Amino acid sequence: MCRFVIYKGTQPVQLCHLLTRPAHSIIRQAFDPRLRLDHRRPINGDGFGVGWYDSVYDPELGIQPCIFTSVTPAWNNDNLTRLAEKIKSPLVFGHVRAYTSGSLSLDNCHPFAFGKLMFMHNGEVAGFDKFKRKLQISLTDEIFSVVKGNTDSEWSFALFLSKLPGIHATHFTSEVLRNAMRETIASLNKFARDADICEPSLLNFVVSDGESVVATRYISSKVHEAASLWYSSGTSFDEYAEGGHYRMSKSDKRENIIMVASEPLTFEKADWMEIKTNTMVVITPKMNILQIPIIDEFHVPPSDPASQTRGTGFAAEKGF
Repeated sequence: MCRFVIYKGTQPVQLCHLLTRPAHSIIRQAFDPRLRLDHRRPINGDGFGVGWYDSVYDPELGIQPCIFTSVTPAWNNDNLTRLAEKIKSPLVFGHVRAYTSGSLSLDNCHPFAFGKLMFMHNGEVAGFDKFKRKLQISLTDEIFSVVKGNTDSEWSFALFLSKLPGIHATHFTSEVLRNAMRETIASLNKFARDADICEPSLLNFVVSDGESVVATRYISSKVHEAASLWYSSGTSFDEYAEGGHYRMSKSDKRENIIMVASEPLTFEKADWMEIKTNTMVVITPKMNILQIPIIDEFHVPPSDPASQTRGTGFAAEKGF
């Protein structure tokens, strides 16, 4: 069980408003998740990571995101608390980890980055060890060398990079990122099918180039729900009462802020909308949010009554 949060806004946000201050912040979710409880690992104490892009481009600093990771529990890291009070960014990734693949090490902490791209995963690639070598063989030497850790998540990121028309580009359209994500999921499904893996994979991925964001809520099954994923949008995100009580306000039709999270950061039910299973969410540079069904062998059309009867037991058992 992991948890992540993504923020994209027209104005930079102070990281503490996402990571530390809200009553159900991503750090709070690390030890007090509300939606699902993983009885194997009831807390997300196997490290954390936060990544962000600069508010203003500086050629001396470059285009790559800045990433801070640690193998200590997020709620017990004073450096994270101090940094969160002093850093602002218009695009932020936050992740807390309970590992299901790979070891406890800095190299295995999300988010992962290459060039301008940043990537996170909540879920599990089923049977990964049975086809890991075939996945690796499919990569170029350059992309193979990108991977520093040993998780299914980082190898999925490498696979994603292999689907891009050029990994060294300084700009990726949302369509390019969307197509690469769709092809990544299709390839993972094929690897699993060829290895006779029957257990579904939980593939909640998110990637950004600092301008667009593409996220998925996905499971390779027609009968199970995927791991939880929600989004919220509005014009401001503020603390309205002491004790970390935040809410998303919407004063007009503009979307100044869009957040995507494994669990809502607030207890205001009207703030958050659940993303449907096997759906891709795209946040464009102009702050439009698109929800696009992932149409493959596991797609169930909304008109099919089966789409309303997916079971939550599998993801819940896994703690996602």
